[in-house]
Amino acid sequence: MLTEAATRRGRLLQQYVTARITRLDRVNLALFDYDRYNTLYFFILNADEQIYLRYGGRDEKSATSYLNLESLELALEKGLELHQLRRQGKLPAPPQPEPLYARDIPALYERTIGRGRCVECHLVGDLLNVQRERDGTLDKLRHLYRAPELSRIGIELDIPRGLRVASATGAVAEAGMRAGDVIRELNSAAVWTFGDFQWEYGSVPLEARAVEIAVERAGELRRLQLRLPPKWWLTDLTYRNLSVDPRVYFASDPLAAGEKADLGLPEVGFASRVRMVDSLSDLLGSHELQVGDIVYGVDGVTADEVADTPELHIKLRKQAGETVTLQVLRAGERLELPLKTSRMSFRK
Repeated sequence: MLTEAATRRGRLLQQYVTARITRLDRVNLALFDYDRYNTLYFFILNADEQIYLRYGGRDEKSATSYLNLESLELALEKGLELHQLRRQGKLPAPPQPEPLYARDIPALYERTIGRGRCVECHLVGDLLNVQRERDGTLDKLRHLYRAPELSRIGIELDIPRGLRVASATGAVAEAGMRAGDVIRELNSAAVWTFGDFQWEYGSVPLEARAVEIAVERAGELRRLQLRLPPKWWLTDLTYRNLSVDPRVYFASDPLAAGEKADLGLPEVGFASRVRMVDSLSDLLGSHELQVGDIVYGVDGVTADEVADTPELHIKLRKQAGETVTLQVLRAGERLELPLKTSRMSFRK
């Protein structure tokens, strides 16, 4: 027997024409753009391909963090409301981007259509960046870190209730956000779902230092000026399996200024203490780092205007598969240790 909730969702879905896209061979990738590493992603749009809203998204912890039947219902209801506004001439269509298809990306074509294979979502995300690397246009900050984590600015959402804030801490609390607020806009762009917010947030230039978030509180719209914390864009890229992401198989924590001074290391440098060595480093022969080692240089470079750890410096400045030399302090002894980064190879 169907539950009342299931019946309600069914009635909503009956008002839509639904299409499941399993291959992207003939899809306009520029129009239907999103972070390709989501498990599930919906576009709600009209027959003229005007996108009303998006539903989907994830975080670095789980593929299903933001997927919930109750929030999907809210999205379906809002899509119908926006469609009525469109029919009444109250929702103008935005300009369409220049079309882009899988056949237009040589690296993607070679691996898929050229071999008679289908074009899958993760292949687009990966091989588009491979093509950019070939062309010399890859901007790792913009192209790799495209779905920033809300937790870094202090937002926790009440998932079943869409963009209602469950708790606000850190940067957003300082900006005036409170639990119970409902996020309505980001930099004046309307957002109705987490998918919308993630899309707009991921489009913010990574050099930005502030954004404006409009929230609804007690029936009123309040505009909050949010000062973005350092490295607000930083996320764990592991689950994306990006070919252009140099895998280093260790993690470290930046040293405090006092520690650097005591060790005679540059105050502005990225010297960091190794806190984790991945077991794959032995299997792959990647490096011989040990927990507690202090890595203070990479190929003689000790500072980076963006990176505050050596592994982030490597990810941003080196190509996957490249071998570098680490400058390391171990028990007071200065060492030079090789590190061979890995270039991911998975089912493609």
